[in-house]
Amino acid sequence: MFQNEEFLLTEKYRPITIKDTILPDSLKKTFQGFVDQKNIPNLLLCGTSGIGKTTIAKAMLSELNADYFMINASLDRGIDVLRNEITDYASTVSFGYSGRKYVILDEADSLSPLAQPALRAFIEQFSKNCGFILTCNYKNKIIQPLHSRCTVIDFKISKEDAPSLAASFLKRVIFILDNENITYDKKVIVEVIKKFFPDFRRAINELQRYSVNGVIDASIIKSFSNENFNELFSLMKKKDFTSVRKWVVENNSVWDSNMIYNEFYNNLSQYFEPTQIPSIVLVLAKYQYQEAFVVNSAINVSACFAEIMACIS
Repeated sequence: MFQNEEFLLTEKYRPITIKDTILPDSLKKTFQGFVDQKNIPNLLLCGTSGIGKTTIAKAMLSELNADYFMINASLDRGIDVLRNEITDYASTVSFGYSGRKYVILDEADSLSPLAQPALRAFIEQFSKNCGFILTCNYKNKIIQPLHSRCTVIDFKISKEDAPSLAASFLKRVIFILDNENITYDKKVIVEVIKKFFPDFRRAINELQRYSVNGVIDASIIKSFSNENFNELFSLMKKKDFTSVRKWVVENNSVWDSNMIYNEFYNNLSQYFEPTQIPSIVLVLAKYQYQEAFVVNSAINVSACFAEIMACIS
């Protein structure tokens, strides 16, 4: 059902079957169909961080007992990785397994502009022997020739599916904590899930981070409170950019960039005049869009706040 011994709970309890993943039934049926037919096509799995893209890729291949090789493209971004590692792996025949081998290219949207066209050629060159499963957070960063060579699947959670998936995830988290002998307040667990949903990986990582003493209590909620944003708005109104930049650095480990933009947007009416809000929204939209392309998210967020400070009185 789950992986073997691991320090990270996200890895230790990563599901190894499609049935045990926490995804909408429609997606599970699609992936189970690939496995039942013993034919997984080249896939481009698109969706937000921590939603289960890599987990489902590994689960499918585990059920097929297929050989696979995994590369994290956010760490290995260059064309040399494709030319050397992927070529060496994809060009050889599996021993003890009669089906196709697979390459999982995690966070493929981090591949360099030179590497993506090369990957297109490799997909065609090794099609008889090797399949490719690409995961990405931002599919607009993947070139269209790769889209056309893969079955593109979007990991979207509808309003109708969200409550049941959140409930299933709560049940899974409670199982994990009980199995790890961690004492917890169930209300706190619910709040953490609500805060990070549907980023299941982030929720489990945060719970592990705050369970170092074997207890998870209400103190964790203070780390995610709006008190930090009250401070941010106050600093911005004073146009204290040095302190604002420091705030971004200190809070980046608790709030990822998209959460910062969303929380900022949700609280605009409390801190700014109605006449200022339209221009601020335009600035937020611009920088949130740019998140898909930037190398350093903290710089992008800081630049966003700098522009907002420049346009408010």
